[in-house]
Amino acid sequence: VDVKETPENEPTNPFFPFFLQVKPQFESRVNSTFGIFKAIVYRTQIVAGTNYFIKVQDSDADYVHLRVFQSLPHENQGPSLVGFQTGKTRDDPLTYF
Repeated sequence: VDVKETPENEPTNPFFPFFLQVKPQFESRVNSTFGIFKAIVYRTQIVAGTNYFIKVQDSDADYVHLRVFQSLPHENQGPSLVGFQTGKTRDDPLTYF
C-alpha cells in the first residue's frame, strides 16, 4: 500500500478534482456539511481499480478516514465512497478498513 502526503488542496494537484467528488457523498451519508474538508494523507491499494484510504480534516480539531473506490478508466465511473470512520485525530494511523 502506497502512502502519499497530499500537497495543499490546489486545483493543480491531480488528486484535487477526484477528492472534491467525494465530499458530497460523505456529507450525504453523515447528513451534515463541512466548511473544512482537507485531505491530509492518503494510501492506495491497487485492486480491479484503486482503493484510496484518505485522512481528512473536517473541522478545526476533527478528522475522518474515508475509503474510496475508483474503478478502472474504461468503466467511466467516478469515485465511490465505500466507507468511513469518524472520530479520528490527526495522529491516528491510516489503516485498511
